[in-house]
Amino acid sequence: MILYQLRCENDHQFEAWFRDSAAYDQQAKRRLLSCAVCGTAKVEKAMMAPSVSKTASEKHAKPAQGAKRDATKSGGTKRDDKQVAAPDQAAEMRQQLRDLKAKVEESCDYVGPRFAEEARKIHYGETEAHGIYGESTAEESRELKDEGIEFATVPWVRDTDA
Repeated sequence: MILYQLRCENDHQFEAWFRDSAAYDQQAKRRLLSCAVCGTAKVEKAMMAPSVSKTASEKHAKPAQGAKRDATKSGGTKRDDKQVAAPDQAAEMRQQLRDLKAKVEESCDYVGPRFAEEARKIHYGETEAHGIYGESTAEESRELKDEGIEFATVPWVRDTDA
């Protein structure tokens, strides 16, 4: 498995796991990827720092004299003139996503993999309108969007991300 940092045309960044780089390439070519924030299908890999193992001597070495971390006033770091959330901001965002998840689970019906089918029934008046949540494939999501059926993709935070 490989974790990629992705960015959409609206500059939203998010992570996604793929079986391997070929799986990413295949999904990107078939336009099966969509932004986890706004749903746009114009998604590409974002710049990522490589994961490089340090030698034992490098792990214990002190930073070069005069080396400083470039931090902004908000506490985040600057990367290509874009703001990156500081750890406390990221923790707050994760908590907000947990709160949203709890509210959705409390007030909506879980329909699992039947999400697209149930969303269509509600949209076309076959079922009384009510809140639902569940899963859909990228293809099902694209079809719902093409049909003008409004829905949102929410990046659930795992409970282990405390």
